[in-house]
Amino acid sequence: MNEYKTLEQKRKFYDGKEWKRIREVVKERDNYECQECKRNGSVSIDTNEYSERAKRKKIQLVVHHIKELEHHPVLALDIDNLETVCVACHNKEHGRAFELNVNKWQGDERW
Repeated sequence: MNEYKTLEQKRKFYDGKEWKRIREVVKERDNYECQECKRNGSVSIDTNEYSERAKRKKIQLVVHHIKELEHHPVLALDIDNLETVCVACHNKEHGRAFELNVNKWQGDERW
């Protein structure tokens, strides 16, 4: 059984052709829409915008492992364990959410 504990192991998996193939199958199945936004009554879709800075298409949708790859390696390519989500929902799911326009000095004493 494959393990996906280290960054190198995960990178090798995500760069593999099996992942790239199933990722496209899942996006198509999910109509290229964020499933989390959909559950919350809104819509996030892939707009095919291009990033001049990165010189590539902007990544707006990703395929997410519902049960994490690291803890459930046997479900790595299980289509029932995968769903399309937007980058914002994916970051929120993994605790990488951040708020815009937050005053980090709020509550500090002014002098």
